Amino acid sequence: MTQLELEHKDPAVQEPPDSAEPAEKPEAPDKSEEQETVTVTLVPVRFRTDRPSVHCDAAGLTVDEGEWVVVPCEQCSEVGQVAGLPIRITIPARCDIPRIERLATTREIELYYQNLESERNARRVCQERIEALGLQMKLVRVESLFDGSKIIFYYSADGRVDFRELVKDLVRALRTRVEMCQIGIRHEAKMTGGIGSCGRVLCCTSFLKSFDPVSIKMAKVQNLPLNPNKISGFCGRLLCCLTFEYETYREYAKHLPSMGNMCDSPSGEGKVVRRNILKKTVSLATEQNGVVEFSNSELEDFRQRKEQGLPPRPVKDGRKGRAEGPGTEEKKTEPAGRTRKKGSGKRKKTRQSGKPSEKQREAKREARAKKGTEKKKAVTARKDDSRKSRAKKAEGAKSKGRGKRRGGRRRGKQARKSSTPKDKS
Repeated sequence: MTQLELEHKDPAVQEPPDSAEPAEKPEAPDKSEEQETVTVTLVPVRFRTDRPSVHCDAAGLTVDEGEWVVVPCEQCSEVGQVAGLPIRITIPARCDIPRIERLATTREIELYYQNLESERNARRVCQERIEALGLQMKLVRVESLFDGSKIIFYYSADGRVDFRELVKDLVRALRTRVEMCQIGIRHEAKMTGGIGSCGRVLCCTSFLKSFDPVSIKMAKVQNLPLNPNKISGFCGRLLCCLTFEYETYREYAKHLPSMGNMCDSPSGEGKVVRRNILKKTVSLATEQNGVVEFSNSELEDFRQRKEQGLPPRPVKDGRKGRAEGPGTEEKKTEPAGRTRKKGSGKRKKTRQSGKPSEKQREAKREARAKKGTEKKKAVTARKDDSRKSRAKKAEGAKSKGRGKRRGGRRRGKQARKSSTPKDKS
């Protein structure tokens, strides 16, 4: 029974026991209520310039892009700006969507910009006090309620932080209520925003409302490289998008043989060395034909025919060529009378005409040899010139040195003779 029926039931009427089956039949209308749908007009509203817009129910109001509206939130009403055109959509009746209350007044728009200025001031004061107190915490975001009754500080830290002195300083400086909220690294990335490795805005910033647990098993099932740089997101944790296709891969993988198992096939028994889950194919390493790829339907058909005692279906000729190289067997088995397509002969002629003839090759060899001999002659001549110049310099240096020494000795002897007094006798 629904809550409304429980409040207005007649006390004189006795209810059947819980074990009776008819007691559970009146709950059927609840399922029909869940399936009921309503048509609403959704309008994207942006409450801050650095945050994604939120779709709100227009509730019969005609609003244009760029207008300011008032939307009731959990703690108080917020003022936002319409960031797009309205959309008419059908949704389940029990969806909880914020509704636009009315258009904002000029005073409320002025108060909106005053709150933005107070948030910037509060962030500056808080960052200064964190550095002064030496707290190991990172300030992520500051939010002020529209009526200014409270300011919320979002921060991230490795462990617990004693921020009692910080709260006292903030209350004394800002003259309002202060709330400190610690968030995880994923929520920090959601608030900060950014561009992912796929080139698009982060999923947590754009549309994700909650974070599902992500494990390395999801990457293994999807045959992704287990490289932390490739499967980690902006926050340093595993990518949230690993959960998007995990169920599909796991469902498809149930019907395929596991890696490393032995499996019977039309080409003989082989070991599973590779699986393509989306194509639903497996590659088997057989002794006779090498690595051969089969679809799951072919393996299932072979198994059923084997159980029934029927001969297996013939294997296609192209299967054997996959171990040696793609398309090798197909070229060999091509019929001789098959005509080529138009234009193939022209392409062949152009390729042949582009090859140099024997005379051209010989001329190139002679030119290359002549160029090499000239280069060798130039190198030897350069070496001879350098040797001659070095020898001339050495001879000149020797000759100049001897003359100086001899001349110096002579001059010294003459000077000594002139300086000695002559005997009068």
